[in-house]
Amino acid sequence: MAETRELTITVPETVAAERVDRFLAARAELNLTRNRIQRLIAKGLITVNGAAVAKRHEITAGDTIALVIPPPPPRAVIPEDLPLTIVYEDEFLAVVNKPAGMIAHPAAGRRAGTLVNALVHRYGTLAAGSAEDRPGIVHRLDRDTTGLLVVARNDDVYLALQKKLQAREIHRHYLALVCGHVREEEGTIDAPIGRSTAGRRKMQVNGIRARQAVTHYRLKDRFRSYDLLEVRLETGRTHQIRVHLAHLGHPVFGDPDYGGRESWHRGIHGPERPLAARLLAVMNRQALHAFRLAFTHPATGEALRFEAPPPEDFAELLRLLDAEGR
Repeated sequence: MAETRELTITVPETVAAERVDRFLAARAELNLTRNRIQRLIAKGLITVNGAAVAKRHEITAGDTIALVIPPPPPRAVIPEDLPLTIVYEDEFLAVVNKPAGMIAHPAAGRRAGTLVNALVHRYGTLAAGSAEDRPGIVHRLDRDTTGLLVVARNDDVYLALQKKLQAREIHRHYLALVCGHVREEEGTIDAPIGRSTAGRRKMQVNGIRARQAVTHYRLKDRFRSYDLLEVRLETGRTHQIRVHLAHLGHPVFGDPDYGGRESWHRGIHGPERPLAARLLAVMNRQALHAFRLAFTHPATGEALRFEAPPPEDFAELLRLLDAEGR
């Protein structure tokens, strides 16, 4: 059984001024994620020179950092035998093709039926992750966004993948059908994203506690009323692609939260309306699919690259548009 660890670290002379959480997260021997470090700080289990500090506290050379690291609490995730499409798996990680309607991990009000419930059933144990209900989850997809994501099966791999994600070395590409036509065939949206002032369930550009967000896109195909884009994430904020494309004036088709469903289609006129109604009947969610994932395996050094075709409802949208929407 894991035991509580008590450690003392003296800040070396090479450190000028650095946030305590960043300093500790960079120390490989601790094997702690930054999120877990911040939770330990909040509980008073990490002190500097004998005093409790905030996560933004800046340490300097000669400071003494004391850590009390309790073992991770037992997982409260209920294993469930749910269907999974595993694209790749080994002893270190797995790549999953997530279906629409599946939430990535348990949260308040939803403890079952998630990707994590299915993964715990399949593998038994996963990496500790950044929170008790998110074992193995390196990055997420929205409930109704489909496609590829990578899952860590042990803590070392989780930390390595998190560092790759922060260094922008995990390459995530999406297909997005958007409303209207983008002005430039290739572009970058660089606009910070935070919580919406209208409610916590939505995000917005320049919202509450906004953080840098960068999205790249290029045109793949053009229809009469819609564009098919290939989108690449540089950062990974909540709802980033959906928020950025809506901010650009081209919400993702079918997106009920950011204007891609009834809101945008009220402005369609004449012969486009019947086709729009058929398309909306085909897909009751946003037309967003993570179709490509590429990264270097953190344990073997192998270059990995995966692709997954869009699911049937998205493919049917494209067939209808190819036949009737040009």
